[in-house]
Order: sequence, then C-alpha cells, then structure tokens
Amino acid sequence: MPHRPHGDCGCGADLAAARDVGIERSHQVHDLPEVHITVWQHDVYRVRCGCGAEHVGQLPDEVSTAPSSYGPNLKSLAVYLLVYQHVPVQRCVQLIVDLTGGTGPSDGFVHGMLARCASAVAEVVAVIKSLITLAHVVGFDETTVRCGAAGEKKYVLSASTENATAYHLGGRDLESFAEFGILPAFAGVAVHDRYCNYFHTRWDKLTGHQACAAHLLRDFADAAETYPDAHWPTQAQRALRGLIIAWHAARDTGLPEIATEVRDEHASEFRSAVLVGLSQVPRVPGPRHSTAQRPGRELLEFCRSRQADVLRFTTDTRIWPTNNISERDLRPTKTQQKISGRLTSETVTQDRLDIRSYIDTARKHGINVMTAIRRALTGNPWRPPSQAPA
Repeated sequence: MPHRPHGDCGCGADLAAARDVGIERSHQVHDLPEVHITVWQHDVYRVRCGCGAEHVGQLPDEVSTAPSSYGPNLKSLAVYLLVYQHVPVQRCVQLIVDLTGGTGPSDGFVHGMLARCASAVAEVVAVIKSLITLAHVVGFDETTVRCGAAGEKKYVLSASTENATAYHLGGRDLESFAEFGILPAFAGVAVHDRYCNYFHTRWDKLTGHQACAAHLLRDFADAAETYPDAHWPTQAQRALRGLIIAWHAARDTGLPEIATEVRDEHASEFRSAVLVGLSQVPRVPGPRHSTAQRPGRELLEFCRSRQADVLRFTTDTRIWPTNNISERDLRPTKTQQKISGRLTSETVTQDRLDIRSYIDTARKHGINVMTAIRRALTGNPWRPPSQAPA
C-alpha cells in the first residue's frame, strides 16, 4: 500500500504533483483474516434413465451421510486445542464459537474427536514404538497423573529419542512397563532416573544403562546441604559437570567419545569423591531393604557399584548424559493435569497420549502440528521415516 507525502512543499508547490523518486522505507503489518464458517452443500440427485430405471448419486467418501457435518479444518482445530494446547472441552467449544461468529460444535462432538483422532493415528503410533525399540539410545521416564475414580493415581510412562516419542498410561510396575511394548525387545542403552524397575533382569536384551546425570547432580547438591563441611559432594558435582561439558564439546565436533585425558581426569576426581563420601557416611547395619540409611549413603553406593552406568556417556557421545529430553516430553502431561484436574476415563486418557505421541514425533521431524492432525483426520496420516532414529 503506497503512502505518498501530502500537503505543500516549502516552495509552495502541492506535493500531490511531485515526482516519485523511490521508496524511502517499508513497514509490514501481519494479521489474521476474520474467521467465519464456510458451508458447502452437497446435493445428491436422483435421475431416471430412458428405460425407466432410477439411479441416486453418491456423496464423496470424506463426507458424512448425516444431514450436516463439520469439515477437517474445524475437527483439526478441536483436536489441536484439546491435546496440544490443553484447552478443556467447554472452553474449546466457546473458543470456536467466538472465532466463528456464534456457530460452533457441541461438547459431545468435540470430546468425541479424541477417540476418532486416536483411531486415525493408531497405526502410526505402532510404527513410532517400533522405531524407538530399534534405537541405540532411548530415554525413559514416568510421572503421576490423576486418572480414573477419585483417589486413584496412574502413571504416564514415556520413551523418547531425538526423533520420536511414545506414551503409555499404566502403573509404575513391571507389567505396565512390559505392556508399553518397548523394554521387552529394546536392545540399546536406557537413559533414566535410576528407578529400580529399569534395572530388572526381565529386560534381558538391554545393552546397558545411563543414570541421568542431572538427577545425580541434584542428589549431590542435597548431600552438600546435609553435610556442609564435607568436600566430596561439591567435588562429585564438579567432576560430573566437567564430563557433561566435555561430552557436549566432543559431540559438537563429531567425536565418538570424550578425549581420553579429559575423561580420565574428571572420572578419577568423581571416583575419589565417591570413595571419600563412603568413608565419611558409614552404612547403618541391618537388612538392606528395611534399614533406613543416612542421607547420601545409597547414592554413593550406587555410584560405586554401577560406575559404568554413571559414566557410560563418556565413551559414546550417542548416549546423552542426562534424561532432559524425556522430562521435556513429559512436561505437557503435568500442564494438562493442572488445567483439567482429574481425567475420569482411562480410555480417553490413553487416546490423548496416543495423539500426543503422534504430534510430538511429527514436531521432532519439523512437521506443523495442525498439518499433522489434519492429515490424520483426512485419512492420510503423517508417517515417520522408516529407519531407526539416530
């Protein structure tokens, strides 16, 4: 849109007749068009042949046989708001009504879109789980969610790579871990928060473990507060941070592992801190599973007995030192609970998680969320590349 000077020049001439000598500067205004419902009417005709036989036309496959229906864009918006933006059903309906000038779907229709979309992406979610199972390194995490009858608690289990994410609703027990369908066949390295179920012998194909260094750093920070005069907690933190920084430097430059001299220096410092800590925090005698230990003792014993699972990332830069990727993937689940409160149906909650598995994986591949949802609801869901994530 051109904006020419107006008024008079100092010489008295009218600027409307001045000669154009070029654009001085430009300014762009970005805005959305006004949203309104567009209605397409499909008329199905009956025709009569010259022989007297009558024939009736057919609606396109994507059009409902009901007298009226909603199109894929509105359906996609409803799923996007419910699952990705955590908008409750009634507010989702009201938002659509406000956007479209007073016309919107019912609460039942919007809520029903969860099951319809979950069904549309079911095959893709199965592929995502297979790709995660084939990966070299996978981050596992779990978090509580209020789901089902009042007073009941469930867990959302997650499995994440840099290119894929899958979620499962269950308990924090071995059967739920098995039902998730990844750990029984997974033959890579599991990155996790040291929960005992990940170390179970049932997962006999695992190559190894990587204890999340971020959790270890927090635990050593707690030990530093408990034992303010001790040097070993700070020394252990310093050594771990040094190894993490060295891992990033090695990975960024394409090295398969941390330089030997750097790794040996920090690893030696870490082992020394653990040994000093064990000498200063003696074990309380008694049965292992029923005797409460002094703060930090079990942490130190873990670092001593599972040193390979603490420092595995130092010899393979494909393995992450922390499980931050899994924690980031699970964070929206807590946001959903804060907004919606208790989720009453386990089936619908799993539908939400399956849709989230689909769109989170699509996002990791650079696919727009609305585009991915629209493709699923129109019968052509996005699919991840057919190779194991790096």
